Amino acid sequence: MGIINITYTQTALALVAGILPLTVLPILPDSYQCIALFCLACIAGYLPYRSTKLFCIALLGLLWATANGNQILQQTRDFSGGRQQVVARIESPFLQREEKHNVLIALKEVNGVRVFPPLAAKVSSEGFPQGYCAGQRWLLTMSLRPVHSQLNLGGFDGQRWAVANRQTLSGRINSAERITAGCSLRQQIISDVQRQITTLDNMPVLLALAFGERGLISKPLSQLYKVTGTAHLMAISGLHIGVAALIGWLLARATQFLLPLRWIDYRFPLIVSWLAMLFYTWLSGVNPPAMRAALAISLWQLLKLCRLRCTAWQVWSWGVALLMVSDPLSILSDSFWLSCFAVAGLIFWFQWVPLPSRYARHWYWAWVRWGHLQAGMTLLLLPMQIGIFHGLSSASFFANLWAVPIVSLFTVPLVLAALFLTPLPYDIAFPVTQAMWTLADISLDWVEAGLNKAENYWLPLGENVLIFSLTGWLGIIIWRMGWIKTYPMDVIALCGVMLLWRQSSTRENWRVDMLDVGHGLAVLIEKNGRGVLYDTGNRWETGSQAQMQILPYLQWRNIVLDQIIVSHSHMDHNGGTKQVRAAFPSASLRTSFKGNLPCVKGQRWRWQELDFEVLWPPALKDHAGNDDSCVVRVSDNKFSVLLTGDIERAAETVLVKQSRARLQVNLLQVPHHGSNTSSFGPFLRASGAEVAIASASRYNVWRLPAQKIKNRYRENEMIWHDTSRAGQLSAFFFNNYWVIKGLRDQLVPRWYHQWFGVRGDNA
Repeated sequence: MGIINITYTQTALALVAGILPLTVLPILPDSYQCIALFCLACIAGYLPYRSTKLFCIALLGLLWATANGNQILQQTRDFSGGRQQVVARIESPFLQREEKHNVLIALKEVNGVRVFPPLAAKVSSEGFPQGYCAGQRWLLTMSLRPVHSQLNLGGFDGQRWAVANRQTLSGRINSAERITAGCSLRQQIISDVQRQITTLDNMPVLLALAFGERGLISKPLSQLYKVTGTAHLMAISGLHIGVAALIGWLLARATQFLLPLRWIDYRFPLIVSWLAMLFYTWLSGVNPPAMRAALAISLWQLLKLCRLRCTAWQVWSWGVALLMVSDPLSILSDSFWLSCFAVAGLIFWFQWVPLPSRYARHWYWAWVRWGHLQAGMTLLLLPMQIGIFHGLSSASFFANLWAVPIVSLFTVPLVLAALFLTPLPYDIAFPVTQAMWTLADISLDWVEAGLNKAENYWLPLGENVLIFSLTGWLGIIIWRMGWIKTYPMDVIALCGVMLLWRQSSTRENWRVDMLDVGHGLAVLIEKNGRGVLYDTGNRWETGSQAQMQILPYLQWRNIVLDQIIVSHSHMDHNGGTKQVRAAFPSASLRTSFKGNLPCVKGQRWRWQELDFEVLWPPALKDHAGNDDSCVVRVSDNKFSVLLTGDIERAAETVLVKQSRARLQVNLLQVPHHGSNTSSFGPFLRASGAEVAIASASRYNVWRLPAQKIKNRYRENEMIWHDTSRAGQLSAFFFNNYWVIKGLRDQLVPRWYHQWFGVRGDNA
């Protein structure tokens, strides 16, 4: 029997195929299932076939990914809950700022038990009233709890991000005692640099480019980079790590011009390039994007040192496999996929759409080469741009055409040169480094001047256009393969499928979505792409649920609001009204307080063949409290929903006496988030609802919904759901039946979305 040869590329692709399921598994295999998979892998590896051996490698990749996932879940369970003694190292560098902020710490010991690998947690800077700096070790008495994010379609997936970055805990410090006072070398460099550039206008961005620390960048500036498609320039990314490696290589090559011929060796520039790249990666705090870029470039440099000739796709597949194996959880990170797709897009673009040879030779064609490169990136990264950022800038091509050369050719080299010179004696280095920082600051002024002209070209896009983002890839393949001429009908059929892919024969007649907005309320009634929003969530000093959850959801689903109903005046129900109205100025506004269209008892209207009837309150108020909440019954004459706001026992009692017949519904929004002051027995029995849904956050200070109230609903034979456990709740109404599904457990079930952490916290 001959030896079965398996190539490195086949091995890499098998590992990738084995680790990829980590992104979609609803639950991770348990220990018994892992043992069974390992035995299956051993059998497959023993069989004398290439396919079975590759299957064995894929199974081993799956087991490795599963082990990492189970490990972080186990650590989160073990170290969360109750007051604990923690030995931690400060990871976040101290940046001179006055406002409260989060500090990242690495847990080294918890109650005397060593934590390995170290798990990160976020705590408030208020826990260190005497100050802190990166590298210090502290003895903390603190309470730890697992990260639990709000979960809505189209919103930011905080739990996925936390798991991908191994930051699944947050904490509240009760007491802190410093064990070691010394700051890390990186902290010292950051402090020195910040003192030098504190007067420069673009100091926050310079710190981001130098050290990957974006904490000082203002929200308007961050938004400017986002809407112009240049957010990747704000911090140390793969592009900047590559620039650092290139600068190291160029410096080494320049040095070789001064050396005797016998001393010149091809390995010297590669080694210097690698060292420069490592230095910049270390300055970034070894953040995940920089670390991934460093690993990929190190692999490429190793192949060069060994003089191995490989195709671009081989190196790409080996690099992706290396990144996945080194940290399987990284595949849950959006930045991981951006990096992989960007490199794949570059390879694809230059192989399938190469420039004519005449443009590749002379320096005066550099602008054509750069435009060609940027056009490819703009076109081929559309799926990631729309899928992650839910929109794109129609000016991103020109914004990147302007900004990337300035940052790559001027800003980053100046920043790196200043950093290299910083350790020199102050009298020698300061005048030079100050000049370099000033020039870098001026270059960023040029960048922002150009971007300001492009910031109004942001196009919000939803899931309905996601399939069309692939037309760049498909169009190039169809064009280069000549399928338009040889298979015209097949191409037309493919276009038809893309146009009809969202159509479904079992599409619901209408739906109700209770969005996960923490302690607050936002319920959307939707039909035919139009919507009525009942309440707009909470607002706070620096943001709102409308901005974070409601508007992204409406944008992603491509819903146009016709009406907004605000149940009462309290901030957790009315906080986002101003922002929602600004996004949908033509939507009417009904409230139970004066100043808008009235929402009072007796009002009826018809919208999209649905009947709306207001059952409460009897009159408008200047300031509407809980018991003045606008109670609305929505019906299609077969199924009905009751929206109750925050009514309490007094209003419920009157409703039972005066409107008992109108209270009977299929779906009931639990009044006042499940408080003990609401949901009394006669009201629940009058509603006769099959299902009750409550809007609440997991860690609210009022401990809502109350367990007593949940039990009361179950005693009245109602199925209970709440957003703290299920995330977004969606009820779908069809001709003869209706169903309700939670995003966390049914619509998009993922192991990293589950309610993990404190034992017993899942009733």
